[in-house]
Amino acid sequence: MTNAQISDAGRAAQSRSIVLVHGAFVDASGWQGVYTDLVRRGFEVLVTQHPTQTLSGDIAVVKQAIAAARNPVVLVGHSYGGAVITAAGNDAKVAALAYVAAFVPDMGESIGVLTSAPLEAGEVAPPVVPGADGTLIVDPAGFAQAFAADVDADTTRFLAAAQQPWGMEAVVAPVDDPAWKTKPSAYMVASLDRMIPPRAQRMMAERAGAAVTEIEASHAVMLSKPAQVAEFIARAAATL
Repeated sequence: MTNAQISDAGRAAQSRSIVLVHGAFVDASGWQGVYTDLVRRGFEVLVTQHPTQTLSGDIAVVKQAIAAARNPVVLVGHSYGGAVITAAGNDAKVAALAYVAAFVPDMGESIGVLTSAPLEAGEVAPPVVPGADGTLIVDPAGFAQAFAADVDADTTRFLAAAQQPWGMEAVVAPVDDPAWKTKPSAYMVASLDRMIPPRAQRMMAERAGAAVTEIEASHAVMLSKPAQVAEFIARAAATL
């Protein structure tokens, strides 16, 4: 990193707040490594703990975090969290969006619409199955390979057992006014992802006009490569 880049990163840390928004099946603890790295860089970092039962409810939680931030916000969403920040990002306090192996809905699209597209050769459907009370979970038997193939076995066993069920309303609710149409965005593609095909990630990123970074990692890239994810976010904060 050059002296100029270091200076830009320092100014970004002083002038931007980061809000980390988790996806489905996991909770905010998945961001711990990324959070720690960003705080060490000098950023104010807020982490939302939302129930993933309804899109509107999750948006409300994220907006509370935006309101609490001291600076203009870079909203960061992983997986389903991408849909949440796409909707919540229209808040005037949001400066930019950063997507990490995330869904990026267009106007009128839901996660259900995005995941209904036919798979292409070599792609495998994620092992998402019905949970209790009409929710969805990842089949624990297939969780490690599909969600976190590059994360240690003890952690993936725990994640599979401690899953947060995903509410169907969150899956089928459309996004009405995508923030990426008016806010700058960046996207980290996880090239080994077996939950959201990398091809689909690239398509959504290109459609949103996002600056793209690719990394060789699973869907749980924030757990397996926290330093690289933090660097991606810090760079986005400095350039967007």
